[in-house]
Amino acid sequence: MNLFDIAAILLTLAALFGYVNHRYLKLDSAVGLLAISLVSSVGVMLVDWVAPGLGLVATIRDYMVNIDFNEALMHGMLAFLLFAGALHADLDYFVKRKATIALLATVGLLISTVLVALLSKGIFTLLGLEASWLACLVFGALISPTDPISVMATLKTLHAPKELEAKIAGESLFNDGVAVVVFTGLVALLQAQVGPAAEVVQHGTAVVGEAAGHGHAPLGVAGLLLLFVREVGGGVVLGLTAGYLAYRAMLSIDDYKVEVMITLALVMGGYFLAFQLHVSGPIAMVVAGLLIGNRGRSFAMSEEVADYVEKFWELIDEMLNAVLFLLIGIEVLAVVFDLQVAAAGLLMIPAVLLARLISVSVPIGLLRIRRKFLPGVVRILTWAGLRGGISVALALSLPPMPEKQLILACTYLVVVFSILVQGMTIRRVLRQFI
Repeated sequence: MNLFDIAAILLTLAALFGYVNHRYLKLDSAVGLLAISLVSSVGVMLVDWVAPGLGLVATIRDYMVNIDFNEALMHGMLAFLLFAGALHADLDYFVKRKATIALLATVGLLISTVLVALLSKGIFTLLGLEASWLACLVFGALISPTDPISVMATLKTLHAPKELEAKIAGESLFNDGVAVVVFTGLVALLQAQVGPAAEVVQHGTAVVGEAAGHGHAPLGVAGLLLLFVREVGGGVVLGLTAGYLAYRAMLSIDDYKVEVMITLALVMGGYFLAFQLHVSGPIAMVVAGLLIGNRGRSFAMSEEVADYVEKFWELIDEMLNAVLFLLIGIEVLAVVFDLQVAAAGLLMIPAVLLARLISVSVPIGLLRIRRKFLPGVVRILTWAGLRGGISVALALSLPPMPEKQLILACTYLVVVFSILVQGMTIRRVLRQFI
């Protein structure tokens, strides 16, 4: 199948499932699409089990080979979704809570990564599954970030207090960029352990070649810190620079068609440039989106232009979200489960929630010395920390390694639980405290 065929099938299914959800189920868009997609995939597997001669699963898997989930999300959809999410975020609320957001997105994420690694190692050992400590750390890095796509989709319907919404949205918008950098460095270490034959590692935002092999020394702590500073700092600088250039261009004209194209060029050109410069594309898009959505809307757009820009990016956001959650549901056909692996994945759900609870409690506890927080903020942030497509994409992007299928299966079960159960019940948690 060519690209048009794949896009046609996915958009048709997304529209069909979206209609069924809106007309009959009336669930949140993300939850409804994932639920219908999962039920359809399980139905296909049941038909295949009853009538194996039809070969439905094998046929669909053959088609899925043409869809690289990691490539589609990390190298395409993510740029648009992050920019659209940041475009509608209130920068003033982010700035007022910058310390909370920064600690949750960095210290909290690192704590969660280590805790998940410790808990996963224990669970795997208990079930007789082999996994190295480094592989467990890689799993911790890819499952710890809250997914901005899932979180922003949920926040649209929650009507939570602005203070709380800023914390949840701010953390999710920034911690995925940080997590991808940590993930990239850990995978480079993992490949360096395998031997000098390790090739260039390309995952999400960075290319780590020299440190992972090619006759150079393995990537150490200093190399990881340098990678982190270059990726995150470079992403911020690129986002500010590209966003400012777009802002100046929009300030000098008043034509909604051209200004919408400028925002589109900012996302596509900026993300492309981030990969060429080996800096964080996700962070660059968040920074650029915040700049255009706040300063750009206030000073560089007329009311007509702002209306067109917002509606254009809202439409892009809805379409790509629909396709993304559809793909997550279909991906169940590509995940290999057996009894031990399924048990490990189910046990990882409470383990990841526990790690999330502790990783939120520590930063909030430190900040409580100087400031007050809403009642139940730790429990709300814990339950609102949804995992999503980014974790699945990173798991699928792992290089060939003995633990890959185990990590993928655990990731998938955690993500499905997160979107379906946490996504459907977060309102009840909010009502208990607000």
